[in-house]
Amino acid sequence: MNKYIDTKIDGFQLKFADRENIPHILSFIKGMAVYEKLAHEFAATEELLEEHLFGEGKSAEVIIGYFEEKPVSMALFYKSFSTFLAKPGIYLEDLFVIEEMRGKGFGKAMLSYLAVLTEERNFGRLEWSVLDWNKPAVEFYRSIGAEPMKGWTIQRMAGQALSDLGKYAAD
Repeated sequence: MNKYIDTKIDGFQLKFADRENIPHILSFIKGMAVYEKLAHEFAATEELLEEHLFGEGKSAEVIIGYFEEKPVSMALFYKSFSTFLAKPGIYLEDLFVIEEMRGKGFGKAMLSYLAVLTEERNFGRLEWSVLDWNKPAVEFYRSIGAEPMKGWTIQRMAGQALSDLGKYAAD
């Protein structure tokens, strides 16, 4: 049974997403793409979310935040692994709170639950990335004790670059 998880904020509860939440998840991802000025990269569909979040080989989990029973936030995350700790971790791909609900503590409550979940699962880390220009997010993350990974940069391959590199694989 998918039950609500209470938080310290009156009227704000969390719940692991199910298939019925796909339209909300898609809407939150669209909102994040627009906020991060990356709408030109947005390609998510309900069908892709269905397959990869709830299908046989699901790749990630989603927690929806509800304020007074209305979905207002989302945390989408997946299991990572630290070779140095020899333990899995949680990688938070997206944390999103709709604009009119920001500043009420919902993001902190969601991160707090993810910290609990990380420990309950006996994982070693909770990690995420933040765009360097997103000063409100950077300041928020510092205020809760998160530390930047100095000396590390994220590398990415997608699209044609990914295909081109794959051509070097042994046949």
